[in-house]
Amino acid sequence: MATSATSDQLLVVIDPVARRTDGESVRIAKDVLSAGATTKVCMPEGPEEFARVLARRGARRPVVVGDDRALLRAVSLLHRRRELAGCALSFVPVGGALSVARSLGVPTGAVAAARAVLDGVERRLDLLVDDSDGVVLGALRIPAPAPRPSEPAVEAAVAAAGRPWLRTCQTLVRTLVPARPVREPAPPAPGPSRLRVEVDGVTLVDLGQPVEAVSVTPGAAGLAEVEVRPVSVGAEASLLRASGRTVTVTGADFRYGADAGVAGPVRRRTWTVWEGALGLTLPGR
Repeated sequence: MATSATSDQLLVVIDPVARRTDGESVRIAKDVLSAGATTKVCMPEGPEEFARVLARRGARRPVVVGDDRALLRAVSLLHRRRELAGCALSFVPVGGALSVARSLGVPTGAVAAARAVLDGVERRLDLLVDDSDGVVLGALRIPAPAPRPSEPAVEAAVAAAGRPWLRTCQTLVRTLVPARPVREPAPPAPGPSRLRVEVDGVTLVDLGQPVEAVSVTPGAAGLAEVEVRPVSVGAEASLLRASGRTVTVTGADFRYGADAGVAGPVRRRTWTVWEGALGLTLPGR
């Protein structure tokens, strides 16, 4: 379902990592948005200020400028406050991690994304919500993918945001201590898992069958699409597929990849599809 997005008053919330990684794209997005609507621009210096700004948006339509993590942070905050139903969120992707934005249909160019904020339509998208109230926008995968080498730098930038003294100390340490190349061992490839996967209470695969991978994605009409790849013995094993509103995975401590991060370890987790929970402004079709 889609409704026209109005360009009345916008609250433009610019994530600190976006400002540091691609200030030019941030400037372009601000210029396009300011030329087409009445905007209030906020530049929070950390997660707590980010949350306060979003909570005090009033009647303004929030526009988040940042990467996938910034989008997930905004959606999670609005979900926990149970304000997603009455809030149309807009997003301008800026940064390195933009795969979730692409999967949702958000343009990844600053100009095109800002124009979609002004001229696009609100579309209601399904979310996966787990039993700890965590939100998944795109696909989740078990086992979790190995972390990318760039992730520690991004997390360090987030941790330093809003704390100038920390950045000063980091600079001083780099000045006093000579840099040495660090060779980190490659993470071991994840082995087969023994998991019970249930879809709407029906067991798709049980603990006796080792599996290579499990994926869960929001599908259509309030259903999640589940794929399980059993371990191949001789010939390639066929995928097991099912659709349902709830998905429960049980097994020994396992981690799962969801959107821009890794969660776990857990021994049991249930995800439920919240149909049409997220209103996101996307280009009109």
